[in-house]
Amino acid sequence: MKLSSSAFQHNQTIPPKYTCDGGDISPPLTIAEVPEGTKSFALIVDDPDAPSGNWDHWIMWNIEPNLTEILENTIPPTAVQGNNDFKRTDWGGPCPPSGSHRYFFKLYALDRTLILEEGSNKDELLQAMEGHILDRAELIGNYSRKEK
Repeated sequence: MKLSSSAFQHNQTIPPKYTCDGGDISPPLTIAEVPEGTKSFALIVDDPDAPSGNWDHWIMWNIEPNLTEILENTIPPTAVQGNNDFKRTDWGGPCPPSGSHRYFFKLYALDRTLILEEGSNKDELLQAMEGHILDRAELIGNYSRKEK
C-alpha cells in the first residue's frame, strides 16, 4: 500500500498552508495499491519530535475502502474522527514551538470497520485495530517554524 500527497514529497517540507502559520487545513492525500479484503482505513498523523512526547495531530477511522484520495481540507463521508492532542476532533496542523519536526502520516488498511465512538483517542483506536491490520503505509513531512 502507498500513501502520498500532491502537496509535499516523502521526507520533504510541508507547505505553510497546511500549518498554524498558514490556513491550518489538512493536506491532500492519495492512497494506492490497497490490499484485497480492505474494509476500511484508519489514519493517524503524529509528531514524535514534540517537546512533551509524541503529539497527535489527526486521528480518523472508518474511511471507505474504495477511496483513492482524501481531498485538501476535507473529511471522507464515512470517516469518524478522534480527539487529537489539541483536544479537538479535526486536523491540527504542524505548529512546532521551535526547531524542525517530523510529521508521520500513517494509513492502516483494516479487515473491518471499527465500532469506536467519535472523540476516542489514539490509544483506543490502536487497541480497536489490533488484529485487524492488513497493511500499513507511511508518509513523512517536515516542518520548521520561522522565528518571529
